[in-house]
Amino acid sequence: MKNVKWPLLIYAILAAASIMGIGIAISEKSLIGAIGCILAVFVIMGMGFKTKRKMRENGEI
Repeated sequence: MKNVKWPLLIYAILAAASIMGIGIAISEKSLIGAIGCILAVFVIMGMGFKTKRKMRENGEI
């Protein structure tokens, strides 16, 4: 548990939940929900990559 990068794990879980949300929105025939989840995936993954780059620059990875 020492080597777990908690911020990156949280971003990964949130991205996976957003991807699941896309499937749920499609099954519920909710265009707005699907678009919102797609946008959430892009934002969350972007934040995760940005955080990973900062951690790499600071020597934390």
